[in-house]
Formats: sequence, C-alpha cells, structure tokens
Amino acid sequence: MTTREDCVGLDSVDSLGALRDEFVLRDSQVYLDGNSLGPLTRSAAARVRRVVEHEWAEGLVISWGGAGWMGAPTRLGERLAPLLGARAGEVVVADTLTISLAKLIGGALALRPERHVLLTDAANFHSDVYISRAMARRAGREVRVATIDRNRLEEYLDDEVALVVLTHVDFRTGEMLDLAGVTEKVHAAGALMLWDFAHSIGAVPLDVTGAHVDFAAGCTYKYLNAGPGAPGFLYVRSSWQGVIENPLPGWLGHARPFDFDLEYVPAPGMQAFVTSSPPIVALAALDGALEVWDRVTIDQVRAKSLVLTDLFIDLLGERLPGVFEVVTPTEHARRGSQVSLRFHHAYGLVQALIERGVIGDFRDPDIARFGFAPLYLRYVDVFDAVEHFVQVVTGEEYLAPRFAVRHAVT
Repeated sequence: MTTREDCVGLDSVDSLGALRDEFVLRDSQVYLDGNSLGPLTRSAAARVRRVVEHEWAEGLVISWGGAGWMGAPTRLGERLAPLLGARAGEVVVADTLTISLAKLIGGALALRPERHVLLTDAANFHSDVYISRAMARRAGREVRVATIDRNRLEEYLDDEVALVVLTHVDFRTGEMLDLAGVTEKVHAAGALMLWDFAHSIGAVPLDVTGAHVDFAAGCTYKYLNAGPGAPGFLYVRSSWQGVIENPLPGWLGHARPFDFDLEYVPAPGMQAFVTSSPPIVALAALDGALEVWDRVTIDQVRAKSLVLTDLFIDLLGERLPGVFEVVTPTEHARRGSQVSLRFHHAYGLVQALIERGVIGDFRDPDIARFGFAPLYLRYVDVFDAVEHFVQVVTGEEYLAPRFAVRHAVT
C-alpha cells in the first residue's frame, strides 16, 4: 500500500515540482478542479497589472498599436499552436468557446451544401448541442442535428452527413476519444470534422496536423489557467483557410479594417475569424498564464497526469473498496486528466470534501469530478485528498442536511 512518505519521495524528484510556486494556492487546500477553472498564476497577475497600470493607464488609445493590442489574437494563437500540434498561422484566440464553435459550424456546413445532417454526441456538453442546433437552423437549407451514441458513430456516417462535432475528452467521464481514428472515419464518409478541445488542451498531447483535423475550438480557463471566462481559440487547417467563411464577420476580420468599407472583404488567414475588438485585459491574463508552458513539455505533463490519476484510483480502491464506481476509463489511451466517480450522494460528497479543503465538483445526476493538473498538483496532495475521502465516507458527512439543497453552481 502506498504511504504518505512514498508520495513525499515522489514529490522530491518531480521535475515539475518547482512550478507549483508559480501558482497562487493555499497549502491548506487540495485543488482538484483545474478541469473546470485553473488557479491564478503569478505571471498572469503581473501581466494584467502591466496592461492595466501602464499600457491602458499611461498609453491609453495609443496602446492599440504601440503595445500591440490589435495583434493579440493571432500572436496568442501562435503561442497555443504547439499545444495543439498545429502549424504556424492556424490558430487564433477570439471570443468564447461557444461563439468559436458557432463560427466553425456555420462555416463548415456551408462547405457541404448538398448534405443535410450534423452529427453530435448525445452525451456532449449541452452548450455544444445548443449551438449546433442554432447554426443548423441558420444554414440556409434543412439541416438535421442528430444526437447519437458516439460509440456507434460508424452506423450514422453516410453521404448525408455534412459535419461531425465531438468533444475530445468527455466533460463528465473524462473519457478521451481517438482523435486520428475518429477523424479518419468521418473523412472516409466525405464529412468534415470539428473537435471541441475544452478538456484536452494543456492536459493531453494533441496532434491536429497528424490527425488531419479540419477544425477545432477550445477554451483557455481550465488547464491553461487563463482565468474565469477567458477567451477561447479556433483552429482551421491551412488548406481550409480562404475557403471556409466566417458566418459572423466583423470589422477586425476585414482585410482593411480602417478603410471602414461597407463591403466585407475577409482578411487572409486566421485574422478573418476575428470579429470584434479583442478583450485586452482577458488576453493579458492568458498571455501571462502561458509563460509557465515555456518551461515544460506537454509530454512531461501527460506522464505525471497518468501517474497522479493512477495513484488516486488505486488509493481509493485500497482505502474504500467498492464504495465508488470509477467511470473514467482505466486505460491510459482513453483517459483524459480527470477522474470521475459515480456515487449515490455525489453532490453531498463533493460539498463535504470542499468544506475540508479538497475542491472538486459535481455533475448531474451522480458524478463527482476531480481534475489532476500536473503543473501544480503534488503527489502528497493526492494522498491527503484520499484521507479526507475516507473521513467523509466513514463518517457519512455527505448526508449532512445542509447538502440537501444544491447551490446554483455545482
């Protein structure tokens, strides 16, 4: 059985261990919710202060050019590209994830005008389904959105399918799909592939180039630690640039925005997907948060992630055998960077753990989620978290009356 001393020893030789000091975290907490919102980094705070106190306060409007504000979406896209396995000029940071999906869905449907079906996962994040349906209604032709069992995707792929929209790592269970394999099947049917990387970027290695991905979008406030509501990103393979159109065009996506021309002419490359003025303070937080990624590789992060999640699963099995159903796949190739547990009082469990300083979250109806972000999570944190699990379960703390009513945010 793994001991706390074993975990202390692992931390003492952890090549990522020193990075924890870059994050603003309390030692009294074990933060296992980075799959929902990453913690503040010191570099993000410093970058935001510089933008607010100097570039904005002193530079004022001159900073749009003088401080490079106008070029922030494409500049930050270049910084994200390596984490996606993308080439230069294929990524831009703009809008929220849902708005980015709207742009890509609308543009992709127009590329297959003779086809009338959009496939998405019945277990997908609900916002992805909402926006898929909304953009299908606006496609200029009848497009049916079919919510399917992703494990039976091949049964639905035919010459009517225009676009497939899937999330690479399932937000509830943490299951990771086969990026290259699924994309290949979709392409073999003549359809286009759009991936949601919300729970993938910064958590697992991605190779959109090798997998021949058409389009992708994701957020930056989870494993990239860019802050609440931080802007998302879009990926468009270079062969589609200049072909796919942004269905939500705006002045900053124009080839000559300061001509103020009423006729829209798209800018070359990914700039065409920038619709409106970039949120500079929010982008500054992302800019600063990415500094820690200059010191690590995603392969290092993935290796530690798998050890952390294995450790958590094994310790729970040793200390609380049979209490939880681990719904996250145990196979490494199918696991993201979270572990989800099915428990009959999952909401109360999460709330009791939060009161003890172990932060996770709940997803309806019976899933307790715990994210493992290797940049700041220690092995000893995992051991201590399981100790709290034992106390919560054996003491039935999850049944406390105060947990009978759910908070609005779970």
